Formats: sequence, C-alpha cells, structure tokens
Amino acid sequence: MEEGDQRELQLLPTPSSTHLSGRTSGTSGRSRSMADHFDGPPLDLQLSISLRPIRPPPPPTPADCVLPRPLPEHGNMKIDFTSSIEVLKWQAAEQIRLAAVEKAYAERVKELTRREMELAQSEFARARQMWERARQEVEKAERLKERAARHIDSTCMEITCQVCRQRFRP
Repeated sequence: MEEGDQRELQLLPTPSSTHLSGRTSGTSGRSRSMADHFDGPPLDLQLSISLRPIRPPPPPTPADCVLPRPLPEHGNMKIDFTSSIEVLKWQAAEQIRLAAVEKAYAERVKELTRREMELAQSEFARARQMWERARQEVEKAERLKERAARHIDSTCMEITCQVCRQRFRP
C-alpha cells in the first residue's frame, strides 16, 4: 500500500480510538508536540465505504471523554486543554461530515436500487405479456393442427383405390 493511501486511512478513526494522531493536530504546534510524545497502542482504523451496515460503536464511557494519560510537560509549562478541545471539536466535525457523506451515499444507493426494482418489475411484466402471447399462439397452432388432422382424416376417407375399390386407410 502506498504512503498516501495510509494517510488517507488514518483520517477515519473508529469511535473506540480516543488517541490523537499527528494528522488531527492541524497547525497547532502544541498539539503536534503531544502527538510526537504519543507512545500508546496503534490506532484502530476503519474505512466505511462498503454497502453492508457499519457495526454500531460501543456506548461511550467516561474514560472515552477524558485523556487516557496525563498531558506531557513542555519545559515548565503544561499543555492546556484548549488545544485538546479544539482537536476533539475538529474530530467531531469530521465525523459529522463523514456521516453526512455516508448518508448521501446511502440515499443515492437507495434511489438507484429503487430504479433498478422498477426496471426489473417492468421487464418482468413485459416478459409475462410475451409469454402469454406465445402461449396463445401455441394454442392457436394446436387448434389448427387438430383441424387439419380432422380435414385430412375426412379426405382420406374419400380416397378410394381405383383398382380394388377399397378405401384408403392411413
């Protein structure tokens, strides 16, 4: 997988991952330094472009709303919570944007599916009409065949042999 593809996947963290990544830090130097000191487990990422339903996130716990470890210190100054709040706001906005994109995609798929269903129903109705016409033509052909067979039978009864004067038997 290319490096650019990996970066794109890192934009879509699952709700269960509460750690900050370097891509979510924006232009804030303080947030970037927090990501540089991050030594937690790797992020659990999920790409949600498929048509099957996405598994629902687990209910939030109080641990999800707070930082999992104390903030690192920069010299004598501790990083304030405003940059963390900004990052969380950005993540929430990004999740809302992704949800809107997924909703639009789902609506588009729903509309396309509805159109395909209508098309399939009209094709089925047309095929049923063609089958009915073909059945009627077969019945008509069978009636003509029976009438022709009766006509041949009556004609055969009238044919007599000129030599022996016996009637023809098919």
